Parts: sequence; structure tokens; C-alpha cells
Amino acid sequence: MLPLFLLSKSVPVSAQEMTNCATSRLSSTQRQAVASPEHQRLMNQYDMTFYKLDLQLERNSVYIKGNVGLTARVKANNFNIFAFELHPNFQIDSVLINGKREISITRAGSDVAVKLSSSLNSNTTVTATIYYEGFAPSSNSAAIGNGFSTAREWKWGALVTWSLSEPYAAYEWWPTKQVLTDKADSVHVFVTTSAENKVGSNGVLTRTVDLPDNRKRYEWKSRYPIDYYLVSVAVSDYEEYLQYAKPAGASAPVPILNYVYSGGALSFFKEEMDRTPGFLEYFSGLFGLYPFYKEKYGHSMAPMGGGMEHQTMTTQATFTFTLTVHELAHQWFGDNVTCASWQDIWLNEGFASYAEFLALQNHNAAIARQWMHDAHDLALQRPTGSVKVTDTLNVGRIFDYRLSYKKGASVVHMLRFEINNDALFFKTLQNYQQMYGGATATTADLKQVAEQTTSKKLDYFFDQWYAGEGFPIFQIQWNQEGNRLLLETQQKGSGSTAFFKTDMEYRILTSTGDTTIRVTHTQPKQNFVTRINGDIIGIEVDPQDWVLEQVSAVTKNPALEVPSLGDPILYPNPVIGSTIRVDELDFAPTTATIYDMAGRKVRQLKLDAAPEINVYVASLPAGQYHLLLSNGTKSFRTQFVKLQ
Repeated sequence: MLPLFLLSKSVPVSAQEMTNCATSRLSSTQRQAVASPEHQRLMNQYDMTFYKLDLQLERNSVYIKGNVGLTARVKANNFNIFAFELHPNFQIDSVLINGKREISITRAGSDVAVKLSSSLNSNTTVTATIYYEGFAPSSNSAAIGNGFSTAREWKWGALVTWSLSEPYAAYEWWPTKQVLTDKADSVHVFVTTSAENKVGSNGVLTRTVDLPDNRKRYEWKSRYPIDYYLVSVAVSDYEEYLQYAKPAGASAPVPILNYVYSGGALSFFKEEMDRTPGFLEYFSGLFGLYPFYKEKYGHSMAPMGGGMEHQTMTTQATFTFTLTVHELAHQWFGDNVTCASWQDIWLNEGFASYAEFLALQNHNAAIARQWMHDAHDLALQRPTGSVKVTDTLNVGRIFDYRLSYKKGASVVHMLRFEINNDALFFKTLQNYQQMYGGATATTADLKQVAEQTTSKKLDYFFDQWYAGEGFPIFQIQWNQEGNRLLLETQQKGSGSTAFFKTDMEYRILTSTGDTTIRVTHTQPKQNFVTRINGDIIGIEVDPQDWVLEQVSAVTKNPALEVPSLGDPILYPNPVIGSTIRVDELDFAPTTATIYDMAGRKVRQLKLDAAPEINVYVASLPAGQYHLLLSNGTKSFRTQFVKLQ
């Protein structure tokens, strides 16, 4: 999900859009979930397997009439109460349990409990069919607006009715169980409407049925697991635009079905919409094959002030580069793998936001750098904030865009920097999709996948960047004596997390050229000494915006005594991970050559001229090796052991 005011500054967004959407978002700060703990306990006595919605809707009304079937597997013996959620605005006409009408129905606000006339045992199937009707509320309780809305889009004159259930608003338009960890195995959405309308929803449009009184029934079916808040409808007199993507690994082209406002919107948005197949193909290469490739992807337009990643068919107000890629990326991060708790919403929004950066990187590196710089600026506005959401009843906190979106994206970027190997980083994301696809996951699950994929221990990373608060603030002093540079660094946290262990890059600007060094900060006050060529003109901290941090000062202090450098150091040795590092050379090597103990050359690598050298050895088999570093004039030879 992405409100319009979250769009990158790199794409054009009108000031009016920014203002309106910011206002709607900020008004959500007190919205809360409504099901009581006892009612949640009752709902957790069964596991959802199938939803079937059969509704009558129009494009100019929030009146709903129809029935919804909830099919589930009973989890315990003596199951005698079927509990679900439905807003009190709706009148329940009747409830059938396994085809039998039940008359003992208790309602307390949105909590509905149906007492069964006979108990069921565990592992049996129960289907509750609820017949209901009424006007959806205007409670402004969804992440953007209402759970169910109707409005006129004034630019094109379209009347539209649409749903937006995230995080707790599905009950505002259909009887449901709002528990994230209980995905249904499949869903059918049937909608009867006036014949001039089209209806967008999840899965595949299996057929349309002409009915009396100039009406049609649209029958959508999806066979993929789906969470309650991703079920959707959108109704208008749409114009249809069909595209195809051809991601590697798909057995057939993937349809991209677009329902666009009639009256000229298609020609207006077509150029931007035509990027979508390329985006889908690109993300399939990064994250794994588009997870719903056997059905479709698509968009239904609605004047909702942003976009919502409804499974297989996003509801979207407009088409811009970052909005389209954000919602598409959610099909992997949010839809295929859904956060198991709203405290982990960054697994949805942080990754979808980072996908904006990735797509921009592939499109225009300069714009991508600006995007990340802007993301950091926004995240830094929450100096005591945590990515972890502790108040999951507060919708405004769940979708705090500075934390869940921008700091979340920054954490993904820092994880990439920490792994320091793009092949392993993207393999981590692919393994995460494979392991938890069709299900839900926690931050602990992501951490475990990352550790298994990279062989790195990442407890400290997630402790400080996910559960911890704020960001590091650095004060840097430096001095140069001859060809030696001393960096004296001091770090403090902006919030309750006092210290952040992190790698950092420093670009050293000299009279003979620029050099970037990478160091690891393991304590609040730390000195680093390195050799450098030329006279230092200035020092830039984190020049590529890898780390979410503030720098209070970078100053030269001639009073600092610069220690002498000893012999070159190679570490770690023995090697367990992917790289070895050599520090304190008195020259800048341009090549690294690795020999086995028999003297056979097994690898030669080109190196960037730098006083600190990282040599990638991950693919070497276990054994003992010679390493030769050379610049054609000087050389240094040493030995190392690769353990695995």
C-alpha cells in the first residue's frame, strides 16, 4: 500500500495530491482494531480454507446485499460457536452452518457469534454462509479511508465503488475473520452489477453471466492462498486494457489486466502503464518468478489517494513509476509472503519501498541515489522510532511512513550492505519467498533465512535496526602525518539504542585522487589508521548512503597523534565466510592472485586501488592457499586457510 504523498520526489506528483493524501493519512492516528480478545479466541478455534463472496454492488453506492461463505477446518473437539466479524451497520438475514439454518446469533458491536445446534469435532469441515445487507460505514478506519467506499473521480467523471480492507477494515463490507496468520487456501468473488459496469477482483475472471434487468454477474476465482485484507472488489464502467509480461520460468505469458476509467484515461496513462510488464519481469529476476503467474496481475482504478496491493489486482488511483512498482513488489512482499503480525509491517512496506529504489537503480542511478537520500532524510525525522510496531492496535502507528516505509527500506538497504555480496543478498530474498510463499512470516523468520543463506550471524543487526530505536550519530576527527591517516570516531544513538555496530565507508579526497575505505565500528569510540596517497582535501562519511546515520561533524584536528603502522594484517585466518581482508599494506595493489599449495594458480582478481583490500574467496573449496597482492612494482605474499 502506498498513499500518494509517499511517492518519490523523482516522479511528478501534484501538490494537491500530496496535501490531500497527507491529510487522510495523518487523520488515521487513532484508528484501532475492534475485535475483543475473547472473540479472537473463538475465531482461532478454526482455520480458514475458503472464502466465497456473492454480492450485489453498484458503482455509485456503498449498499451491499448478498451472502458470504466461510469454509474452515475445526481445530478442537466440541466446537459449538462459529465466530466472525461484521460491522453492525449490516443486518444479518440468516446464517447457515453446513447448510442448516441457525437461529442463536449473538452480536456485540462487530463481534458475531453463532451457536451451533450440534457440536463438531476437530478436523471436520464447517461452512458458515451469512446472508446480509446494509450500507457500509464511513468510519475512516482503513489505512487509506474506509473499508468500502464510493466516489466520483472528477478528472474523468467516473463513478467508482471499491474496497480497501487493510489492516482491520474487511469487516466493514463482508463477514470475515481478521487474523493475519490464517490465510484461506482460495477465494471466489462473485459480483452482480449493472451491465455497463466491470468488476475487478482477485484471480481469474472465469465467466460473466448476463442476467435479467440489464445486469451481469462477474465470477472471479483464485486458487492461491490469500489473507483476509487482500480480498477486493472495484466496480465502475471501466475501459479494459490487456497487456502481457514474459518473466523467465513462466509456462506462458502472464496477463496484466487493467480496468481504467473511461473517457480518455487510458490514453493519458498508457505510457506509464506500459512499464508494468517490464517491472514484473525485472522483479521476477530479483525475487523469484511472479508468485501468481498462473492467474494474472492487473490494476483497477479508484480515487483512493494512492494504491493498495490487492492480490493479483492492485487498486490504484493513478500510474506513476514508484507507485506502480511499489504495489507490484507487494505481490511478493505482502501478498505471497505476508507479515505474520502488524508489528512486522516493515516486511511488507519496507521491502515494497526498497523495490522502488531497485527499479529506479535499474532505470536511472542518479534518481535512485536521490531516492535513498530522501528516504534517509524522512527516517531521520523519527530519532526515537523503531521499525518494530509495539502498538499494533493503532493503525496510524502501523503505517507511519517514516518508520514502516522509509526506515524499513533503509534497513533492507543496510542488510544488503552488511551481507556485502549482492548474489547472496538476492538469494536471501528468493529463499525467503520460497520458504514462506503462500504463508506468513516474522522478522525472526527473515533473519533465519538470511543467516542460513549467507553464513553470517545477524542477531546484532536485527536487535539494533529492527527492535532498537533510532540511528547512530557520528562525530569524526582526523589528522594526516605523511602517508598515514587517523580517523577518530565517536558514536552515540539518537534513541534508546546506545550503540550501533556497523560497517561504514569513508571517501578520502586527496590531491592525487579519491579513495574509499570500509571499516567496522564495534565500539562507541574507535580509531582507524590507514595509509593514504597525497594530501587530504576532505573526508565524506558514507558517500553512497548505505547506512541510516547522522554526522554531527567531520573536522581536522592537527593535535591528534597519528600512530605508526606495523606489518600487513590478513584476517580472518582461517576463513569461514566469503572474504578475507588485508590491512596496513604500504602500497595499493591492483591484482590478487591465489595459488594452491602445489603452486597452481586458481584465481586472479582485479582490485580497486585502496589501502585496505577485500578478496572474495567464497567459491574456493576448503584448503590452504597462497595469496599474492601486487601492483606491478611492489608485491606482498602470505598464506591463508579456507575452512568451508
